[in-house]
This record gives sequence, structure tokens and C-alpha cells, in this order.
Amino acid sequence: MQLTAPATARPTAAPTRRDADGMAVASFILGLLGLLVLNVFLGPIAIALAAAALWRGTKRRGRAFLGLTLGVADLAVLVIVMQMSNTVSWSL
Repeated sequence: MQLTAPATARPTAAPTRRDADGMAVASFILGLLGLLVLNVFLGPIAIALAAAALWRGTKRRGRAFLGLTLGVADLAVLVIVMQMSNTVSWSL
């Protein structure tokens, strides 16, 4: 019985790609959620995750670009609502 991998086995690049794919999906979800709540926090996080996923070479480039776009939209919505209500934060 062998409990460890053989010494000749080399690690593959699959976990990095899988991590990048997960980051792309997470950026999309956080960007979408950020349109409703906590956009001041979730917008920049979505932008950072999307940029990292694109830099790592994700297969889900569309999701990463959507996450990037939604992250920017989160911040744009925050600025627009803050300007309309003349406050530093917004509430409806």
C-alpha cells in the first residue's frame, strides 16, 4: 500500500486553472450581488477577482469579463445614488 504519490509524478497546472475558473465565477456572483447590497465592498472585490482570473488564464473569460463589468457597475451605481441623495452613503 502506497500512501504518497510516486517521486516521479509532476504536479499539473490544472489546480491553477481550476482556481482561476472559480475566481471568474465568484467575481460574477459578487458583482451581481453587489448591485443590491454592499456595493462599496463587493464591487472592488469583484473587480480584483476578475482581473486575477483573467491574468491566470481562465477558461471562463466571459464570466470574468461580466464580473469585471458588474464590479464597475456596482461602483457607478453607488456614485450615482450618492449624488442623487447628496449624502456619503445611500439608503432607499
